[in-house]
Amino acid sequence: MPNKLRRDKRGGTRRLATNVSKTFRRPDSVKDVLGRLTPTLTRVSDQAARQSFWNQWLAQHLPSELLPRLSGVVEREATLVIFAESAAWSARLRYVMQDLEPQIREAQPTIQQVSVRVMPRS
Repeated sequence: MPNKLRRDKRGGTRRLATNVSKTFRRPDSVKDVLGRLTPTLTRVSDQAARQSFWNQWLAQHLPSELLPRLSGVVEREATLVIFAESAAWSARLRYVMQDLEPQIREAQPTIQQVSVRVMPRS
């Protein structure tokens, strides 16, 4: 069966955009893309390095029963935030961190405050 004529089909006629200028942009090179992301990548790598440093430092200075109960360590704006997996372990960690706070400031002079918070493991 032959196709129907256009006038029998619903909808208007399809017009092609003839006035649209086709401008082709040169694709970005990988070097250009990474160059734009450098501040972000630098910040992430610095944060990972600080987190690794604090994980190693805490492994040396914390009692062995507390170390597996840590769920994270983050350094934010002169504050060291240590996350425990439950409120009970957080309370025990707070008491230990009061004793370790002078040593933390000695290891990193920019740290002004140590905070312990609860963050359950996923």
